[in-house]
Amino acid sequence: MGNQKAHWENVFATKQPNEVSWTQEYPKTAMDYLENLNLSKTANIIDIGGGDSNFVDTLLEKGYQNIWVLDISEFALERAKKRLADKAHLVNWIVSDITEFQPETTFDFWHDRAVFHFLTEEESIKKYVAIIGNAISQNGNFLLGTFSENGPLKCSGLEIKQYSESTMKRAFNQSFQAVKCFTENHTTPFDTTQNFQFCGFKKI
Repeated sequence: MGNQKAHWENVFATKQPNEVSWTQEYPKTAMDYLENLNLSKTANIIDIGGGDSNFVDTLLEKGYQNIWVLDISEFALERAKKRLADKAHLVNWIVSDITEFQPETTFDFWHDRAVFHFLTEEESIKKYVAIIGNAISQNGNFLLGTFSENGPLKCSGLEIKQYSESTMKRAFNQSFQAVKCFTENHTTPFDTTQNFQFCGFKKI
């Protein structure tokens, strides 16, 4: 974990949101999916690898009350806290490598846009699958986004693992049923395009 953590601390310490590819002004895909679920405003929601993304701001604006943001980079989370100012205390902040995460609660909605695809070793993938299998409540929901087979092979200088709809479903089929899968082009702040594979899952 040491090298990974150092890598991401450096990324967030040296680059602004308009200098990294994953920045979205408004997290439309995640919010459209979440709002379609019609969850209670007291549902437990976690953003995996949330960094300093705007998803947490939007959740607060929409009135969700139980929000967790996990990231390996403490610097990223501090930046998000600073941006939220007096609203930061309304969020549960977790600094952790996802493969070492030990949740103290269960979640009704787990959102991961572009963390899972950084796990390229079979052991790390198995750890993630086991953690999420235990961390999501019965009938809970999970939205996963990774680079597709038409997407980049690297992100932020690190190799990633591409997924198709079928390989994504296969990775989680022991505990989850796919509800909706789709691909989507993300336009980066520097006007390049990245093709993502998304799947929404429900715990079975």
